[in-house]
Amino acid sequence: MTDTIAAIATPYGSGGIGVIRISGPKAFDIAAVLFSTTKHWPKGCKKLESHKVYHGYVFDRKNISVIDEVLLITMKAPSSYTAEDVVEIQAHAGTIVLRTILDEILSCGARLSEPGEFTKRAFLNQRIDLTQAEAVADIINAKSVNALKFAASQNLGTLKSSIQELRQKLIQFLSLLEVNIDFPDDVDPFEPSQKEMELVDDVLKTCREFIRQHEDACFLKDGIRIAICGAPNVGKSSLMNRLLAQDRSIVTAIPGTTRDPIEEGLNIEGIPFVIADTAGIHQTDDLVEIIGIEKAKDHIIASDIVLFMKEPDTVFSDREFEKMVPLENQAGKKVIFVINKIDLDKGNLPTLSEKYRHIPTIEISALLNKGINKLKQKIVTISIGHLDMEKSSVIPNLRHKKALEQTVASLEAVKTGLANKLEEEILAIDVKSSIDFLGTITGETASLDILDNIFSNFCIGK
Repeated sequence: MTDTIAAIATPYGSGGIGVIRISGPKAFDIAAVLFSTTKHWPKGCKKLESHKVYHGYVFDRKNISVIDEVLLITMKAPSSYTAEDVVEIQAHAGTIVLRTILDEILSCGARLSEPGEFTKRAFLNQRIDLTQAEAVADIINAKSVNALKFAASQNLGTLKSSIQELRQKLIQFLSLLEVNIDFPDDVDPFEPSQKEMELVDDVLKTCREFIRQHEDACFLKDGIRIAICGAPNVGKSSLMNRLLAQDRSIVTAIPGTTRDPIEEGLNIEGIPFVIADTAGIHQTDDLVEIIGIEKAKDHIIASDIVLFMKEPDTVFSDREFEKMVPLENQAGKKVIFVINKIDLDKGNLPTLSEKYRHIPTIEISALLNKGINKLKQKIVTISIGHLDMEKSSVIPNLRHKKALEQTVASLEAVKTGLANKLEEEILAIDVKSSIDFLGTITGETASLDILDNIFSNFCIGK
C-alpha cells in the first residue's frame, strides 16, 4: 500500500464539524502544502509533529485564498487508526467546503478511498483483526444499547482472543500429529489419550456455545420482527402508531385503509424491533386488496412475533387464526392475542379456544393508550425472557456462525477418528481444516472475496 487515500469521514450535510481523513505515505506532505498556521500563504507549517492538534487554515493553491479555518490533527505511523501516517482535518461541516478541501487534497496526489478502505488498511497492517474490523461497522449501525455493548466488546478484541485460544489448542494438537507423521522413528507411536479427547471436546463446547449465542441474540443486530395482523378496521394501524408514539400509519374508520405493509424500527427497553402494520386479511375481489393481503401473509411468515388482534363482540376461531398464521409456520413463532377497543361497551370479549389457550392475552385500548405498557412488557418478556444478557460478552455474526459450524463438523470427524484410532494423516487433515475455519473468523485464513465483501459494506470515510 504505497498510495495515499483521502475521504470525507463524516456524513454529508450541514453541521458543526466535518472531518476529512488522509492516510498513507504522503499524508504529512499534503497537509504541509495545503495547511498554514497563519492567514498568509505560503508561510505554512512545514514540520508537523505526531499527535499534535494545529489551528490554522486550508488554502486553495490556485487562487492562494483561504478555504476554511480548521483544526489539523497529525498521527505518525504506526500509532494511528490505519497504522500509517494519518492526518485529519476538522473543518466546518458543509457539503461545498468539505468537497472543496477534499478536491485540493486529491490534486496533491492522494486518491479517493474505496468503501471501508481505512479500516481495511488497519486490518492489513495488523493493527486489528477481522472481528474487530466488523465490530467497527456494528458500532456504527448499532440499533440498541445492548448491540453497542457487544460490538464495543468485540472491537476490543474479546472474540479475537477466544478464537486465537481455540486455534492455539488445535495447533498444538496438530504439531503432535505432524511430528509422528514426519519423524515416526524418532518418537513414540501416537496413541490417542484422554487428553486429546478432552482437548477436542473443550474446543467443540466453546464453538457450540458461540453458535448458541448467535442464535439467541443475533436479533440485537437486525431487530426482532413483529407483524400486527387481524381483520380490517380492528385497530392495527392505531396500535402501530401507539407503540411508535407517532402517527406512522394512516388511521380512518374505513376498512381496508392499509394496503401495503408499513415497517418501522422500534426500541423497547434497549431491545430493537422491526414492527410491521399489515393489511386486514379478509375475503375480497379487489385486486389491490388481494395483493396487499398476500404481502401481509409474507410479513407474518417472516416475523418472529405476531400480534393477532380482535375486538369486543367478535369470536376467536381456529380457522381464522390459522389462515393468518398457518400451522406449518407456527413452530418457533411467538404470538400475543391482543384484544383492542376495550374502551367500547360492546359486549363480551373474545376468548381463545382450548387449542390455543397457551397464547398470552393482552387487553388494550389503542385509542386511549390503555394496556400499551403491559403489551410492551409482554413483547420484551417473550422475546428475551429466557436470555441472560449479562452472561455473554460477544455475539458472533452470521459469517462467524457458519465458520464455527464448519469447525464443529471437522472436529466431530476428528473425534470419531480418535475413537476409531485412525491414521495420524487422516486426523491431521481434519484438525488442519478446523484451524483454517477458525482462522477465517479472525482473518488469518480469510480469502480475498471474504475481505472484499466485508469492507465493501463500510462507508467511504471508514
